[in-house]
Amino acid sequence: MQTQTLIDKFLGNRPLTHTVFWVLMVLLYTQVFFHYGVSFWFGFINNIVLFPSIIGAAYVLVYYQIPRFIEKKKYWTFAGSFLISAYLFTVIARLLTIYIAEPVLGRDEPWPHMWASVLIAPQRLIQNYFMGIHIAPLIMASIKMVKKHTETKRKAEALEKEKHITELNFLKAQIHPHFLFNTLNNLYTLTLQKSDQAPETVVKLSEMLDYMLYQCNDKLVPIEKEIHLLNNYIGLEKLRYGERLLVKFEESIEDPQTQIAPLMLLSIVENAFKHGVSGAMKNSEISIQISIKEQVLDMSVYNTKPPVVQEDLTAYKEGIGVSNIKRQLELLYPDRYNLEIKEDEESYLVNLNIQLQAA
Repeated sequence: MQTQTLIDKFLGNRPLTHTVFWVLMVLLYTQVFFHYGVSFWFGFINNIVLFPSIIGAAYVLVYYQIPRFIEKKKYWTFAGSFLISAYLFTVIARLLTIYIAEPVLGRDEPWPHMWASVLIAPQRLIQNYFMGIHIAPLIMASIKMVKKHTETKRKAEALEKEKHITELNFLKAQIHPHFLFNTLNNLYTLTLQKSDQAPETVVKLSEMLDYMLYQCNDKLVPIEKEIHLLNNYIGLEKLRYGERLLVKFEESIEDPQTQIAPLMLLSIVENAFKHGVSGAMKNSEISIQISIKEQVLDMSVYNTKPPVVQEDLTAYKEGIGVSNIKRQLELLYPDRYNLEIKEDEESYLVNLNIQLQAA
């Protein structure tokens, strides 16, 4: 992380990165001259003299011609512009060589009208200067394109991640309102009856809301907190439905600190109550089994169904319930889960398997 931060700081300092780039280019060009049998001093002086032309060609290509023509798909205009600039910069390079580099290196003094012969000798300009001048601009353009592609990809990934976080927060927020409404109605009834269960309801609801609002904002939480949340939720629903609800909850957790995405298991359990108890006039049964072994979660939730299906005015089962669960799994555990739903006229069964730790 620290190394990446230093790299980002370096790449973000444009004057420094450009200076380093051109120093490296001078050394590279000098090494090429040296490779062909020319002395280091000759190659260095010659390159220093030529580099104004090379630098000019680079910045015209990278900051004018590519964004103005290539990126706008004006390829013929780019070709014309590039040919004109290439000719001008090779002429400048040749004149710098004649009037500065060669006198400094002790060669013959240029005759007065030599510049005129340069202008009308394009073949020599192409042979001796074109490639040398445009190697650095092409390298610079390639680096710029790679950097731009990387930044675009990074921004896209950041936006996608932000979108996922926003979507997950929205999915989790859908759990709260209808549950809170039902529990408050139940609490209101208990207080009217002056029931001894009212304080217990307040405590359980307070613990649940505290966890939902403040403690589960992290991407992952210990499974023991989720189990405690489920116990509180089941306790509140048992208070609500009384004797006509039979709930069986079994857990087998190898490590209570195993990390899991928050509130997802609650969505599945909550869905079972919506399918199995809401609207039922007779006894209903819900069976919940959760086990975690070697970073693999297995969850089974079974519920009986009422013979007459209650009209779903909130569209919970279709809009919030199952689709909510599936979307959370896709976002949190892509390619690492298996969700199986079996439904008939009398029962509803959800089997979930999750590989909690990525391979």
